[in-house]
Amino acid sequence: MSKHQIVIVGCGGMANVWVDYVLKREDCLIVALVDIKKEFAQAMADRHQLTCGIYTDLEQAIEESGANLVLDITIPASHFQVATTALRHGCNVFGEKPMAATMAEARELVQRVEQAGASLSVMQNRRYDANIRSLRELIHTGTIGRVGYVGADFFLGPHFGGFRDAMESPLILDMAIHTFDQARFITGADPVSVYCQEFNPPGSWYAGNASAICIYEMSDGTVFCYRGSWCAEGAPTSWEASWRVTGETGSAIWDGAGAPYAEVVAGGEQAGKFLREHTRIDVEVSWQGRSGHAGCLDEMFAALEQGRRAETDCRDNIKSMAMVLGAIDSAKSGRKVDLSSYWR
Repeated sequence: MSKHQIVIVGCGGMANVWVDYVLKREDCLIVALVDIKKEFAQAMADRHQLTCGIYTDLEQAIEESGANLVLDITIPASHFQVATTALRHGCNVFGEKPMAATMAEARELVQRVEQAGASLSVMQNRRYDANIRSLRELIHTGTIGRVGYVGADFFLGPHFGGFRDAMESPLILDMAIHTFDQARFITGADPVSVYCQEFNPPGSWYAGNASAICIYEMSDGTVFCYRGSWCAEGAPTSWEASWRVTGETGSAIWDGAGAPYAEVVAGGEQAGKFLREHTRIDVEVSWQGRSGHAGCLDEMFAALEQGRRAETDCRDNIKSMAMVLGAIDSAKSGRKVDLSSYWR
């Protein structure tokens, strides 16, 4: 019998990425597919030639299949119910972001994971990229000195259709968590406070606010500024965002696609110069892991098998959740929000 007996919950388009990954692992077996629309689950089974059970109820699927791992690829509003059901039946959980729809749900999930002695890991696929790993290394080795500012620009115009078009805060709740989590990963710092202005610009096809500007104070004193829009036509950034990190002696730049680089104050005598000369430092990209979903799933499975917390374990990822929901709270109140109690 395969080590990981898996139930897939949510059989929409993104689930195909997860299923393709699982089918390539010899230690995994998909034992059930669950979707509120049974025909979606059946279509997934037909597409991938699966002979597993087809269900509309997760509890029944776990009980009848003997699963020990649930992969949650449902919409954000369903994550709490899916995870709590899985944990109650002794299953570990790997889920799509965000881990929950509210901070109260996120905190309760962490408590339930602790009580169950189980694992709940969250898909943060944009950490798994050789270029961002190199940017993080550049910063943490002190190439540009102590960091004071991190800026990320995210401007794209995807026409998804479906639930995102109807969400109240589609950019922040469904997408910005990636960039917020990247900022935590790059700096190694946690959020302390946030001020956010959320808005829906002319031409938007979203019902909710599809644009935002957020200013975060981080635990190491860094200021992180996020500027984003999900209805920006023309001159798109990459999905990884476009980054500028400013330190004591230079700046690091990453366009989200190629290799990052830094420019630092050049050696030699520069006293009295109005603008100092700088030296470019190209970064060696050496990380050998896989990118995107595959890289994050590799880490999730490795952590589960080694009995340790994954890099995106819920007890860490709740801090990225705090950045998301704190930003929404700030936008609604029009005030700066203290995040110190959000994940505690």
